[in-house]
Amino acid sequence: MRELQIGPEREGQRIDNALATLLKGVPKSLVYRLLRTGQVRVNGRRAKPDTRLAAGDRLRIPPVRVAERSPLQAPPAARLEEVAAAVIFEDRHFLVLDKPAGLASHGGSGVSHGAIELLRAARPGQALELVHRLDRDTSGVLVLAKSRAGLTGLQAAIRAGEVTKQYLCLMVGHPAKARFSVNVPLRKSVLQGGERMVAAAADGKPALTFFQEVERYAEGRLMQATLGTGRTHQIRVHAAHVGHPLAGDAKYGDKEANRHFRARGLRRLFLHASHLGFEWEGRSYAFSTPLPDDLRGVLDALAR
Repeated sequence: MRELQIGPEREGQRIDNALATLLKGVPKSLVYRLLRTGQVRVNGRRAKPDTRLAAGDRLRIPPVRVAERSPLQAPPAARLEEVAAAVIFEDRHFLVLDKPAGLASHGGSGVSHGAIELLRAARPGQALELVHRLDRDTSGVLVLAKSRAGLTGLQAAIRAGEVTKQYLCLMVGHPAKARFSVNVPLRKSVLQGGERMVAAAADGKPALTFFQEVERYAEGRLMQATLGTGRTHQIRVHAAHVGHPLAGDAKYGDKEANRHFRARGLRRLFLHASHLGFEWEGRSYAFSTPLPDDLRGVLDALAR
């Protein structure tokens, strides 16, 4: 049995993410099985996947045997060039990408190289950490930290609700109002194998999304979604909850509608992280990116 004391660098980190780094090479499915069966303890108590660690916590991890893996192949040069071209801002604390769809934020679950691995390969010796994540099919603003102060400071601001996050999304059908909010708790579950599913549930965690119409089309509405909270899959589940799921959403969407939008050229989830803003150490940061060509092309097809 392995026991360790949590240091300040893991303050506020989810335990499933911490275990992913502490147990390098262990499949996510095994990490979640250890948590589900109560084998991981924090201060003597069973830990859940979303348990957040605090400096000074005592973490107990059971012995785990890891099969030796073959060395990871170097990423293709074309992928390194793609991620380098996606950088839209950089200073001594932060690096910001306009992440293309199809690029995961990090490797794992069958993905060899995500954005963080590609950037580390392109910049050997430079400290880089993900501040937050975007789903693989979601494009847009992704912030990485170049310093520990930037990482912990911005993550603390996110937890405190002091960061503005806005997305552009295409809702199926016609919402009754051009501006409305969805204030519905969400409960997350982790299926066997590590897949995450989220559902609207009275016993879930508070979740709030503000929707505002941007453009009208016969088959749907382009909406701006502003996060009041930052739950997993929040926009997607809230949109489905009000009867207007996001176009191209294979997990929470409408299959027939998705087939219709696919005929209009949509090949992925219509969700783009268009804006992120925050204040830190007396400076205001704001990053915005336009809809990528593939999503704008879908809107052009709908306008014909």
